[in-house]
Amino acid sequence: MSENLGTGLETYLTNKRIAMATAASSYSAGDDARETISAECSTGDLTGARHIRIRDFELISDSGQAFGGFSMGPSSPELLLGVLASCLNHTYLIGAALMAVSLDSVHVRFEAENNDAGFLGLDTDDPSYPDNIRARVKVQSRAPEPDLEKLHAYVAQSCPLTRLVREPLSVSITVDPMGG
Repeated sequence: MSENLGTGLETYLTNKRIAMATAASSYSAGDDARETISAECSTGDLTGARHIRIRDFELISDSGQAFGGFSMGPSSPELLLGVLASCLNHTYLIGAALMAVSLDSVHVRFEAENNDAGFLGLDTDDPSYPDNIRARVKVQSRAPEPDLEKLHAYVAQSCPLTRLVREPLSVSITVDPMGG
């Protein structure tokens, strides 16, 4: 690749900007872009590992020895942090593409406090879910500081999954009978 083309991420962002503009022009209204997405998870063997299927992709989630697992994959709370990190990172890429902000790299790390004691029958005042969720973002860019500040503000307001965690929605659970 020629050095005149810049970093791979710059090329990606240019292609992303074009792809997003093309996709936007294919809809007559924003509601036309609505879609139903899904993920499935099943367990049914000696390992107890959870097999997550999303489109044509399969991930494995497992627990550590304290919960009878084999650590064959990340736990559900760890997957949650990974999904949040991926979404926040992607929102940086979307914002950079929309705003034509040059980026060299984006690194996002999520951390949380987690205490599974309640599931082990132990008393604790800690919540049974990841708490004190926090993100650290490192952006390498040659863009002017005002452009980066606008990008950071856009991401803080626009990242859908971090907003979901900050502004929770209700989740309905329907139990279907298992059958042949």
